[in-house]
Amino acid sequence: MKKIVSIVIAICFFSCNNIDKKDSKVQELASDSSNSIQDSVSLFPLEAVYTTNLPVLDGDTTDICWTKSNWFPMNYIWLGEKPTNKEDFNGRFKLVYSDSLLHILAEIDDDKLIDIYQKWDTMWWNDDCLEIFIDEDNGNDWHQFNHKAFAYHVALNGKDVVDMGLDSLPHLFNDHLKYKIKTVGNKTFWELSMKVYTDEYTDGTRNFSTSLTSGKKLGFTLNYCDNDNSKERENFFSSIPSIGKEKDMGWKDASFFNDLELK
Repeated sequence: MKKIVSIVIAICFFSCNNIDKKDSKVQELASDSSNSIQDSVSLFPLEAVYTTNLPVLDGDTTDICWTKSNWFPMNYIWLGEKPTNKEDFNGRFKLVYSDSLLHILAEIDDDKLIDIYQKWDTMWWNDDCLEIFIDEDNGNDWHQFNHKAFAYHVALNGKDVVDMGLDSLPHLFNDHLKYKIKTVGNKTFWELSMKVYTDEYTDGTRNFSTSLTSGKKLGFTLNYCDNDNSKERENFFSSIPSIGKEKDMGWKDASFFNDLELK
């Protein structure tokens, strides 16, 4: 009996000391919402519903698939200060998926679109850009210079998608996603369709994207780098809060991602 009790205690100790680190982050986030633009924003899991009506990538929001999806906010501040008004910045997005693609519609209010750095491998994060963090197995892994997760920087020029490679240098991943951008007044609409790759992805070889099925859970966070006409971005906004002193860690650490379930 003493041996059985000892085994049970050991199992409990092991389990308690191996709690998913994202769960502990969520508890910390729930106690501090001071870095959100609007108080009504709350912590939430993301959902993407299945569609057979693929969006036409033209920056138009009237595709049938988008009418069946809810808006999610992108208004947590990771870097910078709270905007003075919604014309300066306000962000939201929708998600749907098909058999092999994740589809994203982002609506960004930004009164100054800045594209200073024309070379794709130079200071790409300091231009206005959409940034997509995605982790195929939601594994919460460190991914700075590997592909256990991806941190795609999607440029305003409508073609370039940048992330770090296994050699610790920036690479173009333009074949991973296609997108179109449409700007009307202060609103810019980003419409994207992207492939999802596992952590077996290797630079310089032929890789196959994974299929997407109901019940699958991804790590996913949508972000926006905002530059108001300076050499560096002034703000970095996200769909999930940052934590304490650790700012802008998502491009390295997938435990900072939202949970996304395919429905």
